[in-house]
Amino acid sequence: MSEKTIIHFELSERKLLLRFLDVSLVLLGLHFVGSVFEFDYFTIREDKWIWSLLLGFYILFFGSVFEMYHLKRSSNFFIILKGIVATSSVTILVYLLTPFFTPELPESRIQIVYFYLSIIISMSIGRLAYILFINSPIFKKSILLIADGELLEDIEKDLAIADANYKIKYFINTSDDTSKPLSEKEIPASKLKEFASTGIHEIVVTRSSKFSSSSLYSDLLDLFNEGNVIKEYSEVYEDLSGRVYISFKDKEFYKQFPFSQHKVKPLYRLVHRLFDVLISVVGLLSLLLMIPFLFIVNMIANKGPLFYTQERVGKKGKVFKIFKLRSMVVDAEKYGAVWANKNDSRVTAFGKFLRKTRLDEFPQFINILKGEMSVIGPRPERPIFVNQLAKEIPFYPTRHIVKPGLTGWAQVNTSYGASVDESLLKLQYDLYYIKHRNVFLDLNIVIKTLSTVLFFRGQ
Repeated sequence: MSEKTIIHFELSERKLLLRFLDVSLVLLGLHFVGSVFEFDYFTIREDKWIWSLLLGFYILFFGSVFEMYHLKRSSNFFIILKGIVATSSVTILVYLLTPFFTPELPESRIQIVYFYLSIIISMSIGRLAYILFINSPIFKKSILLIADGELLEDIEKDLAIADANYKIKYFINTSDDTSKPLSEKEIPASKLKEFASTGIHEIVVTRSSKFSSSSLYSDLLDLFNEGNVIKEYSEVYEDLSGRVYISFKDKEFYKQFPFSQHKVKPLYRLVHRLFDVLISVVGLLSLLLMIPFLFIVNMIANKGPLFYTQERVGKKGKVFKIFKLRSMVVDAEKYGAVWANKNDSRVTAFGKFLRKTRLDEFPQFINILKGEMSVIGPRPERPIFVNQLAKEIPFYPTRHIVKPGLTGWAQVNTSYGASVDESLLKLQYDLYYIKHRNVFLDLNIVIKTLSTVLFFRGQ
């Protein structure tokens, strides 16, 4: 068996592995403790399998909220331990208080303590095992990169940020000037077949690669026919980073963003709209309950109107008025429109609280009910900034293909776009969402939004 046939865990498979370890080890741990100490509360019974199923669901759901399946966090035990304790605590609290579908509270309350400790210890053992073996070959992927030399440094940086276990083992330079080696990993194009059989999991080719010799292209076809995995770099970039790869040098944007892929089925649009309406009704009712408190605090700490409106650009470039709770001083833009940033001096003390908790966004449920916005989508930007960004960033208006959202893929992965560079980063996430949107991605965004609110990451 050649080296390239070694089993390798993809990113999605690693996340699935973590989920499997959490649920299976918790159930095994509870069964073991229940058997040793003869605790009825721990017994997994065939006629009451719903108990175990519900416990597993709570672990996975709250584990996602507390970022237990964030791969970079999972590689550090001391960081993930906080998530283990938080997940275990909330899981047990909700599980014990769930009527009908969970066992009755045990007469001996000490069983609850053992129940709690068993879950924490079982999850900790699983995470320690994951960290112990994360550097084994099954977690690493070696690739042979075929690209123009000028892209090598940027690609290496991108891969290092996205996944430290995804490494360039060999590199073939397809630029016109190949007289001087750019890296110790560089090999001649004529050696492609030879090095492709030495522990390479994938061959990655950039879209801008120049095949100066027909033999390189022919060798790639032969390797593909032999069963080798060959991917285009933008595809790899999307899988690893969750962003659409954008190259300003490629003027044909269709190659980077195939418009035919953003279309969604009517059923998805219906479910998406029903979700928008349901969440908006719940959100507005919650806002009504909080209005008296917000009104009083605003009079004391904010001194001015509680609500304000502002023009934003929506679907198809249509301008509409967005509703928000005011978080800045009254004359915040007396000198003209300015980018909002992380430590904006115009934000009041009460405004910081509103932003951190995302309460300032609640009035936008009105915009969602009106059909101007959706719960999930690219954040709507102001016309003056849209015009500026459209001039400096190619393809920026593409984000207006869909309705803007209260939260979105860019919002849960980045902070405010306070510059052109940061707006480009957000655009990459927005285009990824437009290209790949589906129910599962929407659910992922909802859970990540809960994490953002829970950890006060709002700006």
